[in-house]
Amino acid sequence: MKQQFYQYILNLQDQICKGLEAVEGQAKFREDLWERPEGGGGRTRVIENGKVFEKGGVNISAVHGKLPEAMQKMFNVGEADFFACGLSLVLHPKSPMVPTVHANWRYFEMYDDNGNVIQQWFGGGQDLTPYYLFEEDAIHFHQTCKTACDKHSRSVGTEFYPKYKKQCDAYFWNAHRNEARGIGGLFFDYCKATLEMNMQDWFNFVSEVGNSFLEAYVPIVEKRKNLPYTPEQRTWQEIRRGRYVEFNLVHDKGTLFGLKTNGRIESILMSLPPHVQWVYDHHAEAGSEEEKLVNVLENPKNWI
Repeated sequence: MKQQFYQYILNLQDQICKGLEAVEGQAKFREDLWERPEGGGGRTRVIENGKVFEKGGVNISAVHGKLPEAMQKMFNVGEADFFACGLSLVLHPKSPMVPTVHANWRYFEMYDDNGNVIQQWFGGGQDLTPYYLFEEDAIHFHQTCKTACDKHSRSVGTEFYPKYKKQCDAYFWNAHRNEARGIGGLFFDYCKATLEMNMQDWFNFVSEVGNSFLEAYVPIVEKRKNLPYTPEQRTWQEIRRGRYVEFNLVHDKGTLFGLKTNGRIESILMSLPPHVQWVYDHHAEAGSEEEKLVNVLENPKNWI
């Protein structure tokens, strides 16, 4: 399974980078290959200073070795060997009319002393963080997520989309701000073999979601990338980006996992935008488009 999934994310990285470069039209991804001293490495691809994308990355990694002590406590296990691989992406567009997007699809294994797999699971998801709320874009993104989920939900009452949409709203919640990071999407974790879903079934589901990413995001970028915007709207984007940074550094499990497993710091912090503002006690103007967004972030809604 680990070989199957690793090969999948290698191909998916190529596919997504190609699709994004086509939308960008100017900047290209630069590639860095890196190795982790304790075992494994990755292929980081970053795009900067483009016509559409101010900064972004589409990264894959596959790391292995002894499970670090911090992770032993998290999983409530003793010493063990592990393998983890995944694709993680974040894109920060230049225009405040185009939403930031994040996605991640990952696979994890843990082994006993004899090298036998004792734990294995998939995780991942994709979510959208707009600066100005276009409801049709939110509906399109969520509908694409739901379509991918519906192909793999096994029975009525346990549909994947409402379950993982709810988990996404709960996970990407900036508790210290009492608001969501964005308008959500999907979030799933610890997807293990059950009577209904074996590991191949989970692979099929996760790869379906991964393959839907460009369809979920690119039409939104195409529709919004040439809209005019003002310096004041750009300032609002940078203030909202500050909330994005806060979430990633305070709450995000992927960032914390990378930092605690001696991951490559440049790849981990690739998710942070280049231009951000923190303005003291800032509030959106009553009745404005900015307030419309904040109202939805404070009260996540069902888009489908």
